[in-house]
Amino acid sequence: MFGTVLLTIYTLILVYLLWRAASVPFVVRTIPRWCLIPVGVFLWAAFYLGRVFGHGDEGTLAAVMEYVGMNCLGIVFLTFVVMLAVDLVTVFGLLLPRWAPSLRGWALLLSAFLAIFALIQGHRAPAVIRYEVQLNDLPAELDGTVLVALSDTHLGKILGERWLEARTQQVSALSPDIVALVGDIFEGHGGPQDGALATLKRLSAPLGVWFVSGNHEGYGNRQANGEVLERAGFNRLDDVWKEVRPGLVLAGVSDLTSHRRRQKGGDPVGAALSGRPQGGTVFFSHSPLQAERAAEVGTGLMISGHTHGGQIWPFNYLVQRRYPLVAGLYDVDGMPVIVTRGAGTWGPRMRLWRRGEILHVTLLAKP
Repeated sequence: MFGTVLLTIYTLILVYLLWRAASVPFVVRTIPRWCLIPVGVFLWAAFYLGRVFGHGDEGTLAAVMEYVGMNCLGIVFLTFVVMLAVDLVTVFGLLLPRWAPSLRGWALLLSAFLAIFALIQGHRAPAVIRYEVQLNDLPAELDGTVLVALSDTHLGKILGERWLEARTQQVSALSPDIVALVGDIFEGHGGPQDGALATLKRLSAPLGVWFVSGNHEGYGNRQANGEVLERAGFNRLDDVWKEVRPGLVLAGVSDLTSHRRRQKGGDPVGAALSGRPQGGTVFFSHSPLQAERAAEVGTGLMISGHTHGGQIWPFNYLVQRRYPLVAGLYDVDGMPVIVTRGAGTWGPRMRLWRRGEILHVTLLAKP
């Protein structure tokens, strides 16, 4: 259903863009208008093949189709945003009728620049974003504990073994005491690839590698994905807490956005944090929901992902309507909440404006 809706919207946007491009002076002077039709057919076919065949099949050809198709989606979306802005300002040419066609040409050039910049940002290595957080009740002997967190790696055909190898090297260079994978580790369509799993096993930390599931794990076989990670030696935080050292507790919930979770109801955040011993508590939830509840039960720090920081502007404004905590450090009723933009990308290998990130959090005992 989602794919059908997305394809329909994409088709309508393409028709609109071809219609507006046909009135741009340098396009009209350079090529016959009918040449816009094969351009549109290519863009439509690239996305359709990438979505239908590339997304579902395995192998190099499927990976190429998905990569091309998803990036076509991002490029078309950015062009639509800029072109629509020009049309709204000029009331679709009713205002400034002599200048409107030229402004549409500038819109095409600007959108090309934005698309190139977004592709560059999407292919750059994630930045390491550093935070220092004073954690309530953290013992003095654990002062300076380093937690490195990755979210939204979306391992699959587009972000595969080579990309993951570079991320494991980035994490190892940070000398973490704890490593946390905060959901959407896998893209979720098909099983985890053997090469990616072998690379994931290289992640290590003295106090363990921990993970919570995200919504994309739920698209495939969530139980299988979780079991694979557990066999790799990672520790699952599935609506539970664990004391990793006396005075330091890690807790987590599985994805709060899933239909199955919403049907169950109840108080998953409260349940995951209940009965824990005295000490500093770090709580992981893939989506930044129910932060107020986590603060209410005395959590010292909450770490989430899921939003991608909007990934491609101006999606961040739409994301913020659903998730007010969209990216960065927040204070929720006295509890710090860090929402990461994620290390990877979903769909287009593009980011506008900021690239992906890996969190480096130093836990400090309060004096």
